[in-house]
Amino acid sequence: MPSLNDISLRQLEYLVAVADVLGFRRAAERCHVSQPALSAQIQQLEDVLGVKLFERDKRRVMLTPAGEELVARARKVLTEAGDILSAASRLADPFAGPLNLGVIPTIAPYVLPEVIPALVKQYPRLQLRLREDKTEVLVKDLEEGRLDAALLALVPEVGEVEHAVISEDPFVVAAPPGHPLEKKKQVRFQDLDEENVLLLEDGHCFRGQALALCTRIGAREVDFRATSLTTLAQMVMSGAGGITLLPALSVPIENRLGKLVVRPFSDPSPSRTLALVWRPGYARTDTLRALAGTLRSVWPGNKTTAKR
Repeated sequence: MPSLNDISLRQLEYLVAVADVLGFRRAAERCHVSQPALSAQIQQLEDVLGVKLFERDKRRVMLTPAGEELVARARKVLTEAGDILSAASRLADPFAGPLNLGVIPTIAPYVLPEVIPALVKQYPRLQLRLREDKTEVLVKDLEEGRLDAALLALVPEVGEVEHAVISEDPFVVAAPPGHPLEKKKQVRFQDLDEENVLLLEDGHCFRGQALALCTRIGAREVDFRATSLTTLAQMVMSGAGGITLLPALSVPIENRLGKLVVRPFSDPSPSRTLALVWRPGYARTDTLRALAGTLRSVWPGNKTTAKR
């Protein structure tokens, strides 16, 4: 019967790395060790546990059923170990050390240039490590400990997280020059009935929110899916067959040339709730709540009165 003395966190780190990339060479590069050293540690772990974790041949690496279960448990152990380090850092100085922050693409380019300098000034000993990705990826990395927190929209896909609301971000309608909406100061839902609407590709939470709204008001999605809000804005600006919905946060940049017809919705205006989120029980919760307060104070166009 193996004991805890026979297993190291480093071996678990190597195990998870191989499972993530399904390759020993790439896992070794990720862990900054030689491939023979990593392979030896995996072999030693298999010997101690008495189970085969991977199926290996010249073409591919696959997890065995036992490997899948043990990798899931190893992720939890590494997450807890990371939280121990975070707790120690918090006790020494809650606003010092690394903090891994994820941001979704429909937020990142519109706020990071403005808010990051403010965070650096407010917390000079905090080492922010930023990563931009879609909601699904950020939530998974949050659960598995690769991220400490994430800036995203609160949607059902986020799951059970702790959070601090940063801002409410209304949706606006963007149309090409000369569109009938140009004559209106505000857009009612019925104004968009039968309109062709361009949306983001799958995987963006803003797509899901916009699509739900389009279905509700009778607008029709065009057979085109953009990878970014910038692409949407450029397509509409060119008159390529439709209008689009944008988060108000993006308008100063996406319509900086003033060539889009941008109109707000009449009340009740649809919007998304932007928040800083983290996994339940995270050791540096007080730090993140303070960080959220700073974000609210410098957030572009922020008028929210939401409490932490």
